[in-house]
Amino acid sequence: MELVTLKIDNQPIEVEAGATILEAAERVGVEIPTLCYLKEINVIGACRVCVVEVKGAKALQAACVAPVSQDMDVCTNTSAVRKARRLTLELILSNHPFECLTCIRNQNCELQKLAENFGIREVRFVGENPGYDADFSSPSVVREPEKCILCRRCVSVCGNVQTVHAIALQERGFNTTVAPAFHCSMAESVCICCGQCTLVCPTAALHEKEEVDLVWAALADPKKHVIVQTAPATRVSLGEEFGMEPGSIVTGQMITALRMLGFDKVFDTDFTADLTILEEGNELLHRVKTGGTLPLITSCSPGWIKFMEHFYPELLPHLSTCKSPQQMFGALAKTYYAEKMGIDPADIFVVSYMPCTAKKYEARRPEMQSSGYFDIDVVLTTREVGRMMREVGINFSVLPLTDYDSPLGLSTGAGLIFGATGGVMEAALRTVYEVVTNQELQAVEFKEVRGLQGVKEAAVDLAGLTVKVAVAHSLGNARKLMEAVKNGTADYHFIEIMTCPGGCIGGGGQPIPTNTEIRIKRINGTYTADELMVMRKSHLNPAVRELYEDFLGEPLGHKSHELLHTHYHARGKY
Repeated sequence: MELVTLKIDNQPIEVEAGATILEAAERVGVEIPTLCYLKEINVIGACRVCVVEVKGAKALQAACVAPVSQDMDVCTNTSAVRKARRLTLELILSNHPFECLTCIRNQNCELQKLAENFGIREVRFVGENPGYDADFSSPSVVREPEKCILCRRCVSVCGNVQTVHAIALQERGFNTTVAPAFHCSMAESVCICCGQCTLVCPTAALHEKEEVDLVWAALADPKKHVIVQTAPATRVSLGEEFGMEPGSIVTGQMITALRMLGFDKVFDTDFTADLTILEEGNELLHRVKTGGTLPLITSCSPGWIKFMEHFYPELLPHLSTCKSPQQMFGALAKTYYAEKMGIDPADIFVVSYMPCTAKKYEARRPEMQSSGYFDIDVVLTTREVGRMMREVGINFSVLPLTDYDSPLGLSTGAGLIFGATGGVMEAALRTVYEVVTNQELQAVEFKEVRGLQGVKEAAVDLAGLTVKVAVAHSLGNARKLMEAVKNGTADYHFIEIMTCPGGCIGGGGQPIPTNTEIRIKRINGTYTADELMVMRKSHLNPAVRELYEDFLGEPLGHKSHELLHTHYHARGKY
């Protein structure tokens, strides 16, 4: 590896050739401000907030794109640099709405933070705004063009990571804005509602559709029996909303806090994740034995489903017919649970606490009413739940630990690892192995499908039957697998796809910031939580067994198909 030597603020440093000034500065403890920069995704030098002075250069250089060179002498803290950065910020602020106190990103806005860091107390310029209207059409993501600073991070993550290209720069010059093609609404576009754009937006030009008030209203209604389910990935991310380290396992505190908000029952989506494994595992075995459509592809991720409907409708028969754990829970809450508790399902209000913005879209799909009602009433993201808890003054770090309610609160480690990429596959293999071989699986960890590699493959021997599997996370990687399936070159039996980088731990509704380092910590927390579980195989969950004995009958049976399975349909690309 070729190395170059340079100085940054008179500190000598040696870095690999091709590194940028920004990367070199980080290594000597100098934090250069950025707005448009997004590591490995959006490196365009557009905002000019990161400018530095390079001795001998005619003009200030954008540190995020300027490569280092031998004997380069960089100054990041000269009067000219500070004036240039401050001027740039003032110009950005000149046509930005001053709505900080009422903005959803108040106190977690990168533009707001930089304005404070630079001590900007007044803006010398008065700018205009093109005046594009806010777009509330999507059930998941709100677009507020007036707050957009044209950093293009959202465009890059949507196009380069997810390969959806739902939004792009529209118009030119003063009228430039980020929007779907032809200025159509988000609901009319190919947006798959994943919310990755909301994670990378430095302001609130893109954010989740907030539904907190609907939940407060339900909690205040004495006629409503309000229950909440918590997704696997939430227990390793909610702590971040209260200043805790990413990956901190806060299951017990989270349950306590939700009860303090007023929920009548707190249940675990991991319960229906275990149920999903029973249904999906049997579906896989049925297809293998009967010559059904293979590979079978998981259907837990609603953004992924919408992606398939838009871009690969011809491959829809490969999707599992199983609903996601969220939707299975809702269907059971308003049938099985309502019957067991003697409550009119019309009076049951089901709240899903998810790491995902696409779950809001999924809950409103017309197919998701198998209970006779919309199975899920409201979906809240981790950010929304954090705001609710702060509103009532919950001191999260000192809460006692409590357990989930029964019967929909008992789960296994297999259900828990659904939150990480590869988790659904690993959970399925733990169960399918024992179902096929009738032998106890001693080593329950299938580490071949773990990690942040874009596409992972494994082959598992099941008593002479070799099952070939693949795992992908983020839709750019999923597209590679789907092209192989489409071309007939994918020799797999089972494929797991998760929409978001890292899986649900990196979902579009998770705390901001979410980056690679944070994803790794959440994944590690997920597997640690699994190791601490007494039960680690879905088919051993006694509450799931009881559900089949008392209500469903058997996996893939008539009632299971009625409540736990669904169908999908082709959508246009434009």
